[in-house]
Amino acid sequence: MATQLNGARVAFVATDGVEQVELDRPWAAVTEAGGQPELISLSAGKIQAFNHLDPSETRPVDRVLDDADPDDYVALVLPGGVANGDFVRADQRAVSFVKAFFEADKPVGVICHGGWVLIEAGVASGRTVTSWPSLQTDFRNAGAEWVDQQLVVDGNLVTSRNPDDLPVFSGAVVERIAAAT
Repeated sequence: MATQLNGARVAFVATDGVEQVELDRPWAAVTEAGGQPELISLSAGKIQAFNHLDPSETRPVDRVLDDADPDDYVALVLPGGVANGDFVRADQRAVSFVKAFFEADKPVGVICHGGWVLIEAGVASGRTVTSWPSLQTDFRNAGAEWVDQQLVVDGNLVTSRNPDDLPVFSGAVVERIAAAT
């Protein structure tokens, strides 16, 4: 089966303020396809997910960035959430972790405000991407071509705009991971 991930480890980098559905839906898709998602965060314990501006559920952290090695994962997912995207891009460990996936040409899925991390990592230039619309100027200033589409696949980079795009985003992320494994 083309989307069978055969136990492939997939890093999900997120922290407090993550948009819960943008973490949970791709996580479920990876799990259902036979992958092993792991929540990598800035600190140990749990992260507070949100439903837009309202606190939602918490999620347990599997590994902190200090203990995570990009070589141990076949792919990366960066969920959105305004606070999440901002906190993650401000953490140099997270930025370096993300950059390593691009240097190794591994699949990366990014939705909504998770795109800020790509800009901070310096990996957006020359790419065609989509995101939450308020990031379009940031992406253009970073040298990317921003488009308003449900899904954009540029090599191993898969991007989407918002929770409405999750069905197509999650499927495309699993397909990219399967193709790379």
